[in-house]
Amino acid sequence: LEAGLMELDAFTSRLGLGQGRIAPANATPGSGNHVFVLGEDEPGRFFVLAPGDQAEVVQETDLTDVTLVRAHLRLRVPASLPSTHGWEVSIVVDGVKAARATCRAGRERLLTDLAANVSKLTGLHEVGVRLELVEV
Repeated sequence: LEAGLMELDAFTSRLGLGQGRIAPANATPGSGNHVFVLGEDEPGRFFVLAPGDQAEVVQETDLTDVTLVRAHLRLRVPASLPSTHGWEVSIVVDGVKAARATCRAGRERLLTDLAANVSKLTGLHEVGVRLELVEV
């Protein structure tokens, strides 16, 4: 791909509209006016995915003197998904899942305090949130 161009997939096809950092139409932000959507803000918009497909947002963060990394999240899983599948959301530190939660097909789950213990880490680390389709 040329510089500046990216391949569009289920997680990047509507950046700025229903995906990415947006002012959501179908969710209430925990604070401020924006949220970061890894799936899709608009209910009823479907994509073809397979277990293991994922999206994440990561940033380099200084974890010196930090005890917990927390996330406020809302998962909404279509009822049309097979009952054996669901979304798993995780806090990742240096690519490793440090905390996680799942939500099954046809359900919605509000996670007000998903937390990863990072008290033994110092210096800069890659910290993020990952959304993955999993078998549950």
